[in-house]
Amino acid sequence: MRKIAGLAVFMALMMLVPVQAGGNVTTQQADAEEDIRQPTKENKTLYMYWDDSNTKAWTHFSNNDSSSLEEYFEEKDNGVINIDLQFRMDPMLDKRLIIEEGGLFRGSFTISVEGDWTNDNDGQTACGQNDCEELNITLLAGPNEIGTHHETGLVAGDNQVVFNFAVEEDTIKDWDKADYNPVIKVEMKLAGNRQQGGILGLQQSGEPASFSMKMGESSYLEFPIDDASWDESIQDGGDIDGGSSNSEDAPGFTLVVASAAIAMAVFVNSRREDEEN
Repeated sequence: MRKIAGLAVFMALMMLVPVQAGGNVTTQQADAEEDIRQPTKENKTLYMYWDDSNTKAWTHFSNNDSSSLEEYFEEKDNGVINIDLQFRMDPMLDKRLIIEEGGLFRGSFTISVEGDWTNDNDGQTACGQNDCEELNITLLAGPNEIGTHHETGLVAGDNQVVFNFAVEEDTIKDWDKADYNPVIKVEMKLAGNRQQGGILGLQQSGEPASFSMKMGESSYLEFPIDDASWDESIQDGGDIDGGSSNSEDAPGFTLVVASAAIAMAVFVNSRREDEEN
C-alpha cells in the first residue's frame, strides 16, 4: 500500500516539472529557412506559372520562377480552342491562413485573345454553333469554391482582366494548410474560321483564333489574409477566437491532472491509516 501511495506522489511531481524536447523549439523554428513560395505576413500575393514541356500550370507566392515560361499560348486557324488551365499551388500550402472578414481577393491577369468567343446563333461567325464560352476565372480552396469571375468585356488584342472575390459571410475563412491548397481555374472556348479560297486557294477569309496569358508578375491574385494568421497559437492549431481545440493544451491542464494524482495519494494513505486503526 505504501508503495502505491509513493508511486502516485512521484507521478504527480513529474507532471509539475516543465518538459523541454531537444532544446528551444522557438529558436529551432526561427532558424529554419522560410520557403519564399509560401505566404508571409509581408507577402500575400499568389503568382501564376506555366511550363508547356510538362503541360503544367502552377502557382505560389514568389514573384519569380525560373522553370516557368513567360506566357501560355495557343492558336488555331479554324476550329475551337478549349482553354482549361488549373493553377495549383506548388509546393502545397504549409501555413494556416485566416481570411479577413469583409476582405477582397484582388486579381489582375494579362490576357490576349483573337478570333470569336461570343455565341450568337449566326452561321457566318466562328461561334455560330454556340460552341464557345467567355472567360471564367475561379478560385478554390482545396475542393471548396470561393468565387468565379465571368469576364464579358474582352476585346481583340491585349486585355488587363481585373477582378475581385468578396469575402462573404459563408466564405471559408480558415484555410488549414494543404487541405485548402489554393487552385485557380482559367477557362474559355474561342474559335477561328480562317479558310483558303478563290483561284488556286490563295484568298483567305475569316479570322484565326489565339489565346495567350502572361505569367509571373503579370498575372496574380492578392489574398486578404488576416495578420492574426501569423500568431504561433493559430499556426499550432488554436481556435481563431484565442482558445484551443485540444483540451490538453489548455492552461492549467497539467496542474489539474497533477492535483488529481496527489489527491489519489492522500486518499490511499488515509485508507491505509483507517485499516491499521
